[in-house]
Amino acid sequence: MTARLTFSRNLRKVRTGQGISQERLADLCDLHRTYVSSVERGERNITVDNMERLAVALGVDIRVLLNPDDAS
Repeated sequence: MTARLTFSRNLRKVRTGQGISQERLADLCDLHRTYVSSVERGERNITVDNMERLAVALGVDIRVLLNPDDAS
């Protein structure tokens, strides 16, 4: 699995686990909802800066979102 897909799966897992909608997450990190959606589908080659914004908005270390062991 690529790092992009690992990130996308972990992002969705953490977001839904916290009961946060894509729209709310997008608002929290000042990104567009459709951008967050496309990141979660693995369609975007997301920048490290935006990875950090999403991690901060979720209150998790960015390493959690990049951990391949959590992506299954």
